[in-house]
Order: sequence, then structure tokens, then C-alpha cells
Amino acid sequence: MNYILFDGSARNRLLPFTFTRPVADIRVGILTIREKWELLLKTTTSTITEDYLAEKWPMVELQENVMINASFLPNPEFLEQVKTLKPNQAIFYKEDIVAFHAYEDQEVDLDAYEALELAGAVIQIDNKWDIFLKNGAAIEADFEFVTQGRSSQPIPDSNFVKNPERIFLEEGAEVENCSLNASSGPIYIGKNAKVLEGSLIKGALAVCEEALVKMGAKIYGPTTLGPGCRGGGEMNNVVFFANSNKSHDGYLGNSVLGEWCNLGADTNTSNLKNNYAEVRTWDYETEGFAKTGLQFCGLLMGDHSKCGINTMFNTGTVVGVSANIFGSGFPRNFIPSFSWGGSAGFTTYKTQKAFEVVEIVMRRRNLDFTAEDQKILEHVFEETAKWRRA
Repeated sequence: MNYILFDGSARNRLLPFTFTRPVADIRVGILTIREKWELLLKTTTSTITEDYLAEKWPMVELQENVMINASFLPNPEFLEQVKTLKPNQAIFYKEDIVAFHAYEDQEVDLDAYEALELAGAVIQIDNKWDIFLKNGAAIEADFEFVTQGRSSQPIPDSNFVKNPERIFLEEGAEVENCSLNASSGPIYIGKNAKVLEGSLIKGALAVCEEALVKMGAKIYGPTTLGPGCRGGGEMNNVVFFANSNKSHDGYLGNSVLGEWCNLGADTNTSNLKNNYAEVRTWDYETEGFAKTGLQFCGLLMGDHSKCGINTMFNTGTVVGVSANIFGSGFPRNFIPSFSWGGSAGFTTYKTQKAFEVVEIVMRRRNLDFTAEDQKILEHVFEETAKWRRA
């Protein structure tokens, strides 16, 4: 069977993170959504996504296909349903289509399909804040998938350890002279990842491959540092996708950073309003600020965005793709993609200058800024122009 992950209606609610990737490639827990499905299905997947992303993430259609809504994370019951879908059967959850069987070139009429109810308690990533809000449950599920039938590398004796059976160190992981408390959730340290001396860690935590926790960091779960990320200072319930950095002191809570982000030293993020009121964030669908239903919500930052030292972010700030933020005071709590400036105002961050930085940053990790990547960012620049003031 051929499996295809499609964006579904959640795509616009997951902006700015889905400006630069399909829904399937959002990281929540230890793995991306695609990695979860491929691990459990034991096969590769392809993607139905926006046209400008399809060159990098194409769809591969075969004679028989199962289409899966990528905003739904797999669990054992749901996985079994997907694997046993028959022609003209579809799985629904409330009003959402979750998965359906389709032959190549078939004209799909879901109204004529046999409707099946979604099995099990499934996690859905339906809005941008769900990435941090549901990260604990996702880490728990991924920890079971990833470590099942395997043994951890030995935990060095120099560490203070609580609940060691819920701690897993991959090959090459280094953790010395740290406090590892897995009583409130598992701790996963990926291949060749490092947790430096004096770090205080309370699970759930995922430190993915080649990631680094800086000396003396204080991390409260559920938190994920994706592959190649750097984490330091104080963090509480944050998700970094990959190759993003918060290397220095400063507080970050209830937040999500995409790929290739960097927070300057002593950057601080408010995750709770002074009056304890419900947080509102920018909604790309309505083009205005909308209620989240949350009391705690920090920074939601798209790929390639960066801020200078001593930056202060207000509660529920949404930063688009490739923004550069600096200066004193609080910048506005919606910063459009390709913005340059701070609390005194913003101008347009020209693509030529932005791409020079992208190329330098990616080269430091021995990766190329490809023509495909450039086309995607050029599209984002044009698509988001209406929200920039200059």
C-alpha cells in the first residue's frame, strides 16, 4: 500500500510554521509527524501540500493509496485502522476527514464512502499552539515507539538520576554532572547529543540528534530540542524544530521555534499576561488577533527568524519567516515575515540580504541553501507582503 500525507484544513491555522513545510514535517514530541508515520508503517510516505512546496515535497501516487490527514498523530488503534482501510472506506473525526482509500486517478466522492469512526484517543495538531500544548503527550508516545525493545546506553554515575527506567541515551550521547528527573515524563537524549555539566532537567524532554544543552541550563518539560539545536538558560514547555539556537541566559516558555532561528543573549519571553487574561495571537486566516483559550502562551517564531541581545517578546507574539528583530523595548506582538526592526518600527528585510544570512548560517552546519529553498522563501516573501508596513 502507498501512503500519502495531506495538509488538510489545519494548514492555515499552523502558519507561520507551514509557510516553509507541509504539516507532515512539523516536529512535536521526539519525531516529526512524518517520521512517526514512517516508523510505524515501516515505509516511506509522500505529500499533498501547497503547489510552491510540492517541488521539494512531491506526491507519489501508485495504483492503491491511503491518504492520511497529517494533523493527526498515529496511535496503535488508528494505525491498524489505516492499514486495513478498504476501497470506498474513509475515517472521520467530527467534521474532519482523517484518512481514506483511493485508487490512482479515482474521482473521490467521500459522501459515497463508508464512514468509519476514528479509533482511540488520537492527538491532533490543529493549531500552532497545539505544538507546545500537546508536546508532552507526543513525547510519551514517541518514547514508547522509539525505545521499544531497545536498551539505553549506561547513564554515567556522575549524574543525579530520578526514575532511570524512563531515561534513554542513544549511542554517542554525553551527559555528565547533571540532574535528570524523569518522574513527570521521560527523558530522551539522541544520538551524539550533549547535555553539559550543571544542567537541571525535569522531563518530559527530548534532546534530539546532535543537539546541545548548554552548561547550567534549567529545562522544565515537556520540551523538545530538535536535531542540531542549542538550548541554554531557562526553558519551560518549548519546541525547537531543528538547527535553532537559544544558547544563553533568558527565559522562554510555552513557545515554538521553527528551523534556523536564533535568540540573542538575555532574550526573554512573556508567557503570561499581567492581568492573567486569556492570550490572543495573530490569526493568519482572519488577519486579526484571535483568542487561544490559553492563559500561557509565549513566542511562536517561523523559520530563519532571529533576534538581537536583550530582546523582550510580549505574551503570544507571532513572528513570521526570516524576520530580524533588535533594539530596546517590546516589539509588536505580530511581526510579519521578512521584517527588519523592533519596537521603533519595521522596514522590509530585502531578500538579497536575508538570503545572504541564510546561506552563511546553513553553511556553518555543512548544509546548502538550495534553489528549491530559495524559491520557497521567495514565495513566502510575496505571499506575506500585505502584512508588512514598508
